[in-house]
Amino acid sequence: MSARGHRLCPARRSARSRKRGAARRFLAGAAKAGLPPSPPAVGVKEPGSGLSFLERAPAVLPWLGQRAARVELPDNGPSCAAPAAAPGLRRRGLLALLPCLGTWPLTASPATPRGPAPSTGMQAPAGDDGVRRGRVLQFPRDHGAHLGAAIEWWYLTGELHPVPADASAAGAAAGSAPVGRAASAPAAAGGGAAGPFGFQITFFRSRTGLGAGLDGRFVPRQLLFAHAALTDLGAGRHRHAQRIARWSGAEDAALARASTRDTDLLLGGWTLQRSDGAHGSVYRTRFGDDAGAQRFSLELELRAALPPLLQGDAGFSRKGPDEAQASHYVSEPQLAAAGTLQLGGRTLAVRGRGWLDHEWSDALLPAAAVGWDWIGINLDDGAALTAFQLRRADGSALWAGGSWRAADGAVRAFGPAELRFEPGRIWRSPATGAAYPVQWQITTPAGRFSVQALLDAQELDSRGSTGTVYWEGLSELRDAAGRRLGRGYLEMTGYAGRLALS
Repeated sequence: MSARGHRLCPARRSARSRKRGAARRFLAGAAKAGLPPSPPAVGVKEPGSGLSFLERAPAVLPWLGQRAARVELPDNGPSCAAPAAAPGLRRRGLLALLPCLGTWPLTASPATPRGPAPSTGMQAPAGDDGVRRGRVLQFPRDHGAHLGAAIEWWYLTGELHPVPADASAAGAAAGSAPVGRAASAPAAAGGGAAGPFGFQITFFRSRTGLGAGLDGRFVPRQLLFAHAALTDLGAGRHRHAQRIARWSGAEDAALARASTRDTDLLLGGWTLQRSDGAHGSVYRTRFGDDAGAQRFSLELELRAALPPLLQGDAGFSRKGPDEAQASHYVSEPQLAAAGTLQLGGRTLAVRGRGWLDHEWSDALLPAAAVGWDWIGINLDDGAALTAFQLRRADGSALWAGGSWRAADGAVRAFGPAELRFEPGRIWRSPATGAAYPVQWQITTPAGRFSVQALLDAQELDSRGSTGTVYWEGLSELRDAAGRRLGRGYLEMTGYAGRLALS
């Protein structure tokens, strides 16, 4: 066929032309319906350097919402249209205009399961999502999302070791370790397998406060973010990736969702799900960047041997001098982890220990704080140590807290006056210039400890999703004589600027 014939053939028209045509038809229909011809002017810049989604959306959403109320979605559940839909306002035209809201497209995994049942895109009822002292946490519901709270995250970290080939046949699942005891670290597999490895997968949910009076799947009531990272101590390398999507709150959404009934999270093929096991929670997760530049992916199962640890006062965790500065905070330390790591074309069976935190609140930080320092350490004897401080701009502590859970499950919560963080050696990021203390002395009611990062360069630049930069990495807990007591994760925020979610 000639070039002219190819251009004129509707069936072979380019994707760009189809999108332009859809947009023209959409706007023509809008004019017939008596709607403004274009949205308010907003700047569009590169992610991380220009206007954030939340800065653009308030100007654009009312204009788009007028059209969304008139758009038929014949292939996506019941119609969201008014009884007399305006001519020309079609789903394809709406999709052509979505970039003005500033999204980063995601590709669903072919194996991604669908949600339980079709819906109209309306957000599930928020229920009793308020943060208050005395609220009795109910499980499994409180393992799920709390859409009425402003912010929420599920945070899973741990250390993994390659499983020796001769251990695979003997049942290399870390869940075979004695209850309350850490699984011993296996020797490196034959053939010079790398490791050990640290891993992190964090799912964030942020309520936008937008679209309360609108129906439909395109209404951005919630934002979902996720950060994934892999630390390869043998190679001295830290890999990380990130995802972001807006979400209407419909639990059957295909690309991004968070169940309110239990932990069941999906974002662009990354997943985290919880179920009940013989001794406690069982978590399954899949994440990574196997198709991108980082070339890693993890699929893990993590089993708890004890009930969840309710931080603070029965899960009510103060985060500042004011009683209202608080979160609900649930931890699952000493998770026995086993699974598969794909890294640089290799597939490794791995096992180790993990730690899960789930927290929700109505405020990210008190106004006087710029960030926090936090540790979650699985001790080798089966105990678990949590400690955190919220820092002012001058480095002093505004608030502090944490807990010690012994191997038998006995818990000792820490008050703000019982903790002291003393920074030691500083590492300066060549990428951002931020200076992080990668060595700490921490005094707690359970003892005085040192915390040492096992790799300095474990900074995450998430300006393409949450809009912030922070340090998150595999670290070791040591006693006064320098002996290893356990390993876990150290998190430091607010060193590259005050912590804020865009």
